[in-house]
Amino acid sequence: MANKIREPAVAGLFYPSDAGVLKKQVQGYLQKAEPTAIFPKAMIVPHAGYIYSGPVAASAYKSLESRQNRIRRIVLLGPSHRVPFYGLALSEAQVFKTPLGDVKIDHSLDDKLLKLSFVQKSDLPHRQEHSLEVQLLFLQMLLKDFELIPLVVGEASAEEVAQVLGILWGSEDTLIVISSDLSHYHDYETARTRDQKTAQAIEKFLPEKLKQEDACGRHPIRGLLVAAKAKHLKVKRLDLRNSGDTAGSKDQVVGYGAWVFY
Repeated sequence: MANKIREPAVAGLFYPSDAGVLKKQVQGYLQKAEPTAIFPKAMIVPHAGYIYSGPVAASAYKSLESRQNRIRRIVLLGPSHRVPFYGLALSEAQVFKTPLGDVKIDHSLDDKLLKLSFVQKSDLPHRQEHSLEVQLLFLQMLLKDFELIPLVVGEASAEEVAQVLGILWGSEDTLIVISSDLSHYHDYETARTRDQKTAQAIEKFLPEKLKQEDACGRHPIRGLLVAAKAKHLKVKRLDLRNSGDTAGSKDQVVGYGAWVFY
């Protein structure tokens, strides 16, 4: 396992595979995003193709620009789109490779996490999963030096996810990133209405209000809401749009939102 590498699965599909083109695209999104004075402990960001969700994701990542040297560890949770399983899956890889270079994986807390019956170590859910991968490029562009703890989340309760986050919470040098899109394939106005309700559930810390059709990453979001409420964090919405606002038609849209917890 010494040099086990997780190769990119969606380079050239969800984002450009050419490093120069990719950097220019991400920089463009960040330059257009509104700055915020908030230094987040956690954030919720979308994970679609960059032309669709990149501008919304950038609104959250913008908050990291002036804190590049303070964040050393990223705890990254996203839903499993391809492999059904119960619980959360750690990766066996030592490195996640992207067009911008290698991201080192922090395995220092694996043993503690694996004592939980619902946490496993398996690369199968990670191999083709895009929800984690698409976040790495923004992080690589913004942070000077960081290690990653990537977890793919299958079926899991809010309390189970919160228990994992409690182990990984860390101090100011640890940032928690939850990867999730919102509603899928409704018409524009229906999506806006549904996503507004989802936003309210997030902002009122009501994990039980998030249903399957509201967000593909509902399980990690629910867990974050439980953990953040216990830690007395505040939440701020930075963006709420859909693919009809960014790069797609308004007939069938996917919703995207960005929130920071502090």
